[in-house]
Amino acid sequence: MKFLMCAAAMLAMSVLGRADEKNEKCPLMVSEDIDEEQLIEYEGVKVYFCCQHCRKIWNRNQKYIIKASLELLPQFEDLAEKLELGKVELLAQRFCPVNPTHLVTPDSPTVEYKGEKIYFWDDEAVEKWKKEPEAWAKRAGEAGLLPQLKKEDGGK
Repeated sequence: MKFLMCAAAMLAMSVLGRADEKNEKCPLMVSEDIDEEQLIEYEGVKVYFCCQHCRKIWNRNQKYIIKASLELLPQFEDLAEKLELGKVELLAQRFCPVNPTHLVTPDSPTVEYKGEKIYFWDDEAVEKWKKEPEAWAKRAGEAGLLPQLKKEDGGK
């Protein structure tokens, strides 16, 4: 009987993952500390954000954000299989070239630059890029933010 209770407890822990852990940094604005009031529960797991804007972005593509920011979301590490994160294809570009600590997703605003799609955090970042695309491409390329570009176009 004791064995069955232990086995049931272990199974419950493996199904629930590390849900008791929490993220300390926002999974979207990755350098920002979380705000304890900016909370969403997903698959029974609490996820914290720095602001309302990040919560809105989360609602558009949760699994993508979990996979892209898994190192910041320890509460999901044991749920990767259940959430089928292996089926989620990540973009080559992870961060905005204008706001380099802001994660981009397939739903982010984009522009075409030298035949490649460049993803941005928001429309404001797009407008900044459009004013000086060569300078932004060079800066972002040197920082390794635009792997989709050829080296001569600003990539690495």
